[in-house]
Amino acid sequence: MNRLGLVTFVAREYDEAIGFFVGKLGFTLVEDTDMGGGKRWVVVSAGEGASLLIARAEGDKQVASVGNQTGGRVGFFLQTDNFDRDFAEWTARGVKFHEQPRREVYGTVAVFEDVYGNTWDLIQPA
Repeated sequence: MNRLGLVTFVAREYDEAIGFFVGKLGFTLVEDTDMGGGKRWVVVSAGEGASLLIARAEGDKQVASVGNQTGGRVGFFLQTDNFDRDFAEWTARGVKFHEQPRREVYGTVAVFEDVYGNTWDLIQPA
């Protein structure tokens, strides 16, 4: 059986990204291991499913991708079992939503942005 385990998230700085995902969204810091030479193996998780491997950008090409990892499209989809709770809590913590919640055939959804401006959908499936 195969499953998606990790997805790379390119960040300016490790602690800045950890602060957003753990401090604002309530993710769990799964691992933060010093790899030497200023590199760290940092994994955060929202629970079930794939986790994020936070990778500090190196070089011009990677630095340019911070905040634009999917070319301006919503690139990350975070499912919740309680949309109203998460929307209220995250808004109170300063998470920037691009819209008010809307009802779609697939569920309740609103687009928000992470610390770098990448866009995400917060979705409670129908």
